[in-house]
Amino acid sequence: MFFASDNSSPVAPEVLAALGHANEGYAMPYGNDAIMERVRARIRDLFEAPEAAVYLVATGTAANSLSLAIFTPPWGSVYCHRNAHIEEDECGAPEFFIGGGKLVLIDGEHARMTPEGLETAIDFTARAGVHNMQKGMLSLTNATENGTIYRPADVARLTTIAKAHGLPSHMDGARFANAIASAGCTPAEMTWKAGIDVLSFGGTKNGLMGVEAVVIFDPAKAWEFELRRKRGGHLFSKHRYLSAQMDAYLTDDLWLRLARQANAAAQRLSEGILRVPGARLVHPTEANAVFAAWPREGHRRAEAAGAAYYLWPGNQSLEGDATTPIAARLVCSWSTTDADVDHFLDLIAG
Repeated sequence: MFFASDNSSPVAPEVLAALGHANEGYAMPYGNDAIMERVRARIRDLFEAPEAAVYLVATGTAANSLSLAIFTPPWGSVYCHRNAHIEEDECGAPEFFIGGGKLVLIDGEHARMTPEGLETAIDFTARAGVHNMQKGMLSLTNATENGTIYRPADVARLTTIAKAHGLPSHMDGARFANAIASAGCTPAEMTWKAGIDVLSFGGTKNGLMGVEAVVIFDPAKAWEFELRRKRGGHLFSKHRYLSAQMDAYLTDDLWLRLARQANAAAQRLSEGILRVPGARLVHPTEANAVFAAWPREGHRRAEAAGAAYYLWPGNQSLEGDATTPIAARLVCSWSTTDADVDHFLDLIAG
């Protein structure tokens, strides 16, 4: 009953097997391995983008920060939701890699930015010319930090506003696979066809040991990315171990199958929680995370049985009236089983 984070899930067996095969013999370093050539071709095919530049890094922080840096000058503003991952969980890395920069925070229910909010924020930027930060780029987190998704039409509405102001767009896709599985669209429809210029295509949260792909739909930015990746300390010498993970991820749509498993577990969990008297959802369950509240006594039983998850926000207490609803975040992964979910539901229901 481990719902603390999909970062805590095990590595998919197909990925471990691929790493074992990659460990045989020798391979050229720094991304010049034969497996990386196959990965690059597979991602271009998957995204229907034959000219896309494709790179691998080991962390989502690196993928996001480098992606933003190649499009944003030090005096540029990055427009993101107030609860975007780049705002809440990157320790200032985007601003650091940009060489300054500023995150402009935009509100919207369930961690989804609104077109009106984006338009207002852009219009307000650089109102005094040289004295202000300038317009930079748009960044969307998909799936969002609250477990919701932007569908292609939602993405297009926002990128259209950005492009009307001459601004590029980034997608933080640490849970991109979960968003695609939920939306039922193609990767191309969610990204460049909807106006996205660069994508952080996540794998670590979805069964990989530690690898994220950066897909740059404008290859003119490729050389700058290579320089920034090296200068930032994110160019792996034994790169084949990154390549092997991503290669396995893309083989036979493993990335999508693992995401569907995680999403299905979250739906089962969400529906079961709603059957508990006094329970409610805090945010819609659209990917692999569930935000819900249920009576405190149910939390106490779950904690006593060893269930792992986070109260959300974390300043709530299990001390107090037993019937008071307490909110929590529960994240399912590819390895979450029906038995895990059902046992947890039995505990909180009493």
